[in-house]
Amino acid sequence: MPDDSNALPPKVVEEVDGLKTRLKEAREVVGRVIFGQTEVVDQTIITLLAGGHALLIGVPGLAKTRLVQTLGTVFGLNAKRVQFTPDLMPADILGSEVLEEAASGERSFRFIRGPVFSQLLMADEINRASPRTQSALLQAMQEHKVSIAGQSYDLPQPFHVLATQNPLEQEGTYPLPEAQLDRFLMQVDIGYPDLESERRMLLATTGAHEDRAVPVFDGEDLIDAQRLVRHIPVGKSVVDAILALVRAGRPEDSPLAEVRRHVAWGPGPRAAQALMLAARARALMDGRLSPSIDDVAALALPILKHRMALSFAARAEGVTIPDIIAHLSETVR
Repeated sequence: MPDDSNALPPKVVEEVDGLKTRLKEAREVVGRVIFGQTEVVDQTIITLLAGGHALLIGVPGLAKTRLVQTLGTVFGLNAKRVQFTPDLMPADILGSEVLEEAASGERSFRFIRGPVFSQLLMADEINRASPRTQSALLQAMQEHKVSIAGQSYDLPQPFHVLATQNPLEQEGTYPLPEAQLDRFLMQVDIGYPDLESERRMLLATTGAHEDRAVPVFDGEDLIDAQRLVRHIPVGKSVVDAILALVRAGRPEDSPLAEVRRHVAWGPGPRAAQALMLAARARALMDGRLSPSIDDVAALALPILKHRMALSFAARAEGVTIPDIIAHLSETVR
C-alpha cells in the first residue's frame, strides 16, 4: 500500500478538500448547541463517517440525547428514539405483523415497521432492556437488515445506532453481551464540561433565544463521505501499527507481560477493521489524504476499551483497561 497520496486522482483530492470544509461547518453548528465536548463530538462524527455505531456513556445531564438529536439534524438523517426499559419487547423495535381483514372477508398479514427503520436510531439507556430485546439489534447493526417471520427487510441507508448508557445506576440493568459490544465501532465516554464551557452553556440555554442546529449534510452526502473514506490510502506502516496494536491486546499473542497477566480476553479482527476505517475518517476530517500512526494511537482507547476485559487478579490490583491501552499505544508510536 502507498505511504503517500501521490497516486490519488485529482478529483478525490478535490473531494477531500470540499468535505473538510463541510465537516468544519458541521462541527461548528454542533458546537453552538453542545458545549465543551469537542472530543466527544469529533469521535461521534468519525463513527458516522466510518459507517459505524457508537455507545455513548455518561452520567445524566451531559447532553447525550441532545447530541444525538443535533447530529441527526446536522447530517439530515431521519432519526428516531427508543427508550429502553425492562418491559420493552423486540417487536417494539423491529416491528410486527398484524392480521388484517379486507371488506371482501379476505385476511392477510401486513408488516408494520418499527423505529429501527430509520437512518439514525437512538437507543436510550440500552442496558435497561432485557438481553432478548438487546439482541434484536444485533442483525440490524451488523447486516443493516432485519428478519421478521421468515422475511428479510432492508433498513434505510445510511443506518447508524447511537446508544446511550448511564454508568452510575446498575440496579435493574442488563450488561451488554460481548457480541453486541463488538458491534459498536467506538465507546465514547462523556465527561463534565470545563468551567468556561459550562458558563457559556448556562448563559446560552437559559435566555430568551437558544441556538438551534441546522442541516449541513443529507443522507446521500453522508453516504458519499463514507465512500470517500474507503478510498483514502493507508500506508504500510499504519497497517502494521494497527495489526501490532490489536494483536498485542490479546493475552495469547501479546509480547507484553502486562497484557498476558491482566487481560482475560482481547480485541478481535473487527477492532482492526474499526481502527482502519476510523483512522481514515479522522485524517479526512483534518483534510489529510492519508492517516498516520498518531491517528491510530489517538483512536485506540475508544475503539479498544469495550473490546477487552480484565482478569479477576487485575481488578483486585486496581489495573484499568485505559492504563493497558495507553501502554499498548506507546508500543506503536
